[in-house]
Amino acid sequence: MTVAAIDALQSAAVQLQAQAPAAAAPVAAQFDALVHSGLTGVNRALLQTETDAQRLAVGDVQNLHQVMIHMEEAKASFQLFLQVRNRLLDAYQEVMRMQI
Repeated sequence: MTVAAIDALQSAAVQLQAQAPAAAAPVAAQFDALVHSGLTGVNRALLQTETDAQRLAVGDVQNLHQVMIHMEEAKASFQLFLQVRNRLLDAYQEVMRMQI
């Protein structure tokens, strides 16, 4: 390899390193928005379930089946969100265990 080729490789590497943080920022923002919207949806379902349970306790519910369906949907969405969180934490821990 000639010196000019090595210099060209080094300049290309510097350019790639300069572009990498700029490209990573939108991906991080998209991931943050995805997690936030998922958490908001789960929270909304849990709050609706709590309201339905309170209305059921008072006797203000006409359709018991809908209340039970909402409760099961909220339970399933919460369990799914917990499993996603657990998988993300496992992946993060695996990355942190990698040796450099």
